[in-house]
Amino acid sequence: MPELVVIAEQLLAPVPGGTGRYTAELLPALVATAPPGWTVSTVTARHPAGLPGARMLPLPPRALIAAWQLGLPWWPGGDAVHAPTPLAPPRVPKGRTLSVTVHDTVPWTHPETLTARGVRWHRTVIGRAASRATGLVVPTRAVADDLVERVRLRAPVTVAAHGVAEVFTRDDLPDVDVPPRYVLAVGTIEPRKGIDVLIAAMERVGVPLVLAGQPGWGGLDPVALAGDRVDVRVLGRLDDVSLAAVVRRASVLAAPSRAEGFGLPVLEAMAAGVPVVHSDAPALAEVAGGAGVQVPRGDAEALAAALNGVLSGPERAADLVSLGRARAAEFSWERAAEAVWAVHEDATS
Repeated sequence: MPELVVIAEQLLAPVPGGTGRYTAELLPALVATAPPGWTVSTVTARHPAGLPGARMLPLPPRALIAAWQLGLPWWPGGDAVHAPTPLAPPRVPKGRTLSVTVHDTVPWTHPETLTARGVRWHRTVIGRAASRATGLVVPTRAVADDLVERVRLRAPVTVAAHGVAEVFTRDDLPDVDVPPRYVLAVGTIEPRKGIDVLIAAMERVGVPLVLAGQPGWGGLDPVALAGDRVDVRVLGRLDDVSLAAVVRRASVLAAPSRAEGFGLPVLEAMAAGVPVVHSDAPALAEVAGGAGVQVPRGDAEALAAALNGVLSGPERAADLVSLGRARAAEFSWERAAEAVWAVHEDATS
């Protein structure tokens, strides 16, 4: 019985971030859409506790990352492998297939928003995957188009948009301790997310700012940055149900990122019936599809004006909610999983 092995290491990362959410949502969708006769399993590096149901490789995380970066052709098992992040084996054995998801081109477009080591690692492993993998999977056409400019592509590229978890459309969500009205931003708290611009904009907006996400690279402290000028509430990492409840109760979601590969919070907010204001980062514009309010990246004044326009205009907000729900209905994790399966099926047909 053929087996697809999914590298689930990102689920155990200290800050799983958006790629962790992608991995968690894609895994059950891959199981649900598996071709007849196929099984799906997971593998991680060696951890003290491990991931329930996953097989552990003998190497701990740092050693596994280094081994594959150095080009050691260690195959994690299975007839096919999907890497939901660029952490992937550097070579494909004969008769096997490898798909690798490349979420963005930030290591090239915005290297200042990563550590120097992170930039080197991503450029190395993405470049290698582009040359040696059976196929690359990217979340937006914006990433696909930009990737062509950055690396030498030999592997075919498949655009497979993310989906929306059912929890964001549920009505039975729990109560959460949030203000009556607030602007929400969701994601890892790091410079690339434009939180500094959002805080500057919120000085002109008369409601609190709620941030849902873990601190990431860059040492950004939103509360210190805001001082006494903006009421900032940092919720940290939330489970899916609590996150959905916080999203559903928001007055507007702000996505001011300088660069994104997809922008899952935009889609989730739209599905939840929350109006969205987003930057003109190409991937965000592609995902929103005109169903949000778009502002120039880095322009705090324009961001404030857009947020105030939604908060003070109920008819405008209602229009955005209707447009957003219709847009979100076009996406599903099952379609994303089917696109991954197609990479392996096309290679063996």
